[in-house]
Amino acid sequence: MVSVPNLTRADAQAALRNPLAFIAARWTPDPRTVRRAALAALVMAVVIVVTGGAVRLTGSGLGCPTWPKCTEDSLTNTSAMGVHGVIEFGNRLLTYVLCAAVGWAIIAARSRKPYRRGLTRLGWAQFWVVMGNAVLGGIVVLVGLNPYTVAAHFLLSTALITVAAVMWQRTREGDAAPRPLVGEPVRQLVWVLVAVAGLLVAVGTVVTGAGPHAGDSREVPRMDVPWEAVTRLHSLMAWVVVTLAFALWFVLKAVDAPRGPLDRTRDLFLVLLAQGVVGYTQYFTNLPEILVGVHMLGSCLVWIAVLRVLLSLRERPEAQVTVVPAAPAAQAYEATSASIAGPR
Repeated sequence: MVSVPNLTRADAQAALRNPLAFIAARWTPDPRTVRRAALAALVMAVVIVVTGGAVRLTGSGLGCPTWPKCTEDSLTNTSAMGVHGVIEFGNRLLTYVLCAAVGWAIIAARSRKPYRRGLTRLGWAQFWVVMGNAVLGGIVVLVGLNPYTVAAHFLLSTALITVAAVMWQRTREGDAAPRPLVGEPVRQLVWVLVAVAGLLVAVGTVVTGAGPHAGDSREVPRMDVPWEAVTRLHSLMAWVVVTLAFALWFVLKAVDAPRGPLDRTRDLFLVLLAQGVVGYTQYFTNLPEILVGVHMLGSCLVWIAVLRVLLSLRERPEAQVTVVPAAPAAQAYEATSASIAGPR
């Protein structure tokens, strides 16, 4: 039987005042645990985008017609709301799973030894983006799926994916100053690639906002832009991104770049090709819902692949530090807590 240590009143007070510090003083996660926690947060950020797309594509966007409750009288969906209520409320519940994944990443980062403030801040940044997007999601429902708020909802989810991807990368690096692996012209080319890819994602939200999948079977306003024209613009920008990725790979080969940037560029090129196949197939088959959902997943994967190319252009070695053993750290924390609590 595993013995459970007794918590003193000072311990309880300290845990209530700063639970993260309390846990960090008593637990040192393995580096792989921290990486997996960051990856779990990134995966859930993608999952919430895909399930949000499923809500729209099944016409369940107003399955719960109000927010934060599902109806005026019920916190959850009711049997009278049918499958649309189940889908919409199920997506709302997944937000709690996302919060749990982000919380786990924050705890793991905070408990890492040595403590890395920047890593923990990336975890908290995800938390606040999730909270902001939850509120924005409620506004989307309250304004009847206005396409501009839906687009903002997706873009804020993309911001969450960005922070989560950066945190995942940073868990595999140190805190030393970044050392470039390629020259300035190559880095400038990659920044152009990132900018165009970001515009590609933004224009994609306009395609969605003007397209036929409004998110509900009732009359929902669409963006007042010519859908065919904005779709062609989206396609053209996708080809620009593909061309830039192809050109980057040749430039990296020409300058004899390390394997990291070459491999990440190759990955991006393959993801772009797969996304292009899905995009053209859905266009010529009148936008079947399943392919639109796959295209949304591909959009997330393309953006992550672009970020990985950018982050592969430098290295940050692990700083050489002496790790403080967990037990003395816990003892020091207990001594501090006792001094704060005062005599009992």
